This record gives sequence, structure tokens and C-alpha cells, in this order.
Amino acid sequence: MKRISKLKMMGALAATCAVMTSAAQAQQNRNCGPRELVVNRLAEGYGETRQSMGLGANNAVIEVFASDDSGTWTITVTTPNGMTCLVASGQAFEELAEVLPAQGNDA
Repeated sequence: MKRISKLKMMGALAATCAVMTSAAQAQQNRNCGPRELVVNRLAEGYGETRQSMGLGANNAVIEVFASDDSGTWTITVTTPNGMTCLVASGQAFEELAEVLPAQGNDA
């Protein structure tokens, strides 16, 4: 697996912030299950592997899974009790390695 840059992880986490409120809705819609089951289904069904991760509110683990072959991606939230919920998914995943702009330069 490719080494994940801190910037890439932060970008994924920033995108996740926009969908964090969907985690409660995902649980109500039953888009949740034991982490091992969810991870296995993402791997076997879509060829997705974990690309980045971080900690969210209330010690929730936020993870981005994606497939380099198909371009599909999924964002999950795992609560401390081990339940993992799907909060977003899509296509056209790309790995980016953007650098910060030089300080003092307006972008």
C-alpha cells in the first residue's frame, strides 16, 4: 500500500467533516455493521482497501477506503463499540500529493 501523506489524510478528514452528520442517519438506515464484516465486503465486493484514517468526534475512527483499479471509494465511521457505518461513497478516486502554498503568497 502506498504511504499516506499527512496532507492527504487531512484532506480526507476535511471532506469527512461535511458528512459526519450523516453518521447518525446511516445508523438509522442500517448502513452499519461490525467493522470486520464491513471491511471484508468493501474488499471483496469493490476491491477497496484503506487509504487514510483519523480520529473524529467522540473517538470515532474515520476511514477512507478506495480501489486503484475501479476508482470506487467509501468513507466509514467506526464507533468505539466496533460498529462501522458507511457515510459516503462514490467513483473517480484519485490519490493526491499536493503541497501547501508558500507562506505569504495569496492563492
